[in-house]
Amino acid sequence: MGNNTVSVAPPTPGTQTAPRWKRNATREALEGYLFVLPKMLLFAAFLVAPVVMGVRMAFQNVGPLESSWVGFDNFREILSDAIFWRALRNTAVYTLVTVPGNVMLALVLASLIQPLGNRLQTFFRAAYYLPAVASAVVLAMAWKWLFDSDYGLFNYALSLLGLSRVEWLILPSVALWSIILMALLSPPGSGVILYLAAMNGIPRELYEAADIDGATGLQQWWRLTVPLVMPTTLYIVVMSTIGSFQVFTSVYVMTGGGPGNATTTIVTEIYNSAFRFFNFGKASAEAVLLFLIVAALAVLQFRWLSKDIEY
Repeated sequence: MGNNTVSVAPPTPGTQTAPRWKRNATREALEGYLFVLPKMLLFAAFLVAPVVMGVRMAFQNVGPLESSWVGFDNFREILSDAIFWRALRNTAVYTLVTVPGNVMLALVLASLIQPLGNRLQTFFRAAYYLPAVASAVVLAMAWKWLFDSDYGLFNYALSLLGLSRVEWLILPSVALWSIILMALLSPPGSGVILYLAAMNGIPRELYEAADIDGATGLQQWWRLTVPLVMPTTLYIVVMSTIGSFQVFTSVYVMTGGGPGNATTTIVTEIYNSAFRFFNFGKASAEAVLLFLIVAALAVLQFRWLSKDIEY
């Protein structure tokens, strides 16, 4: 039998074959990109493209058939518009009252629910979150009936106490506070769920050590629970601030921005500019300003509330 030998040609100088594991990783990455491609195309078509077009329209005078470039004229018009400043002030008041109130309410409710058993926690999670999935229009209509001057439940309760009725949604000095009251009395379902998840993740050994040191329940809550759920607080504060600056449905359904622009917010002003007066350039500029305001507030909140928590 002859001695069979196999000769292997040396690799051509300057050429290298990628390892098999690297080729497999590249193929898996490409497959992953192909899976997310349809979603990314929809994201680009229905979110990125409208945002880019909106920013462009902020510098244009948009007409029904043609548009002309006007630079910063839309922004100058907005900054000299008393209604915009009134809307900004109303939105700021709404935010300053509802965001701290809802965050504190969610924190307190979660703290009261957390010591309960799993079944009761599940029940309260569902009870507080279910109103959040209801139609915002339906809820606003229900609250509008509650605030009705003649047949509303609130004025009926006042009459039982011998007090005079209140024009909740008609008086300019009361209308905005009526909408704020609605926001404060609405269950903070998302905040309660997030806080409960954060509190359930805190090691019980920390509370046992604090109990041995003689800390009361209130001291444990203030010195342990509140600091350790600060990342959750930051998230809730930022998201609540964004939501409060975008408040629209309750205002539009209950008052339409009236009386006398007493409840007009930035988003209702954007809506009026675009769909009542068909000034799309001004509406786009107002939307850009709203984005800049919310982004600046988010940066400040991250600087003030951001903390690295380890346990």
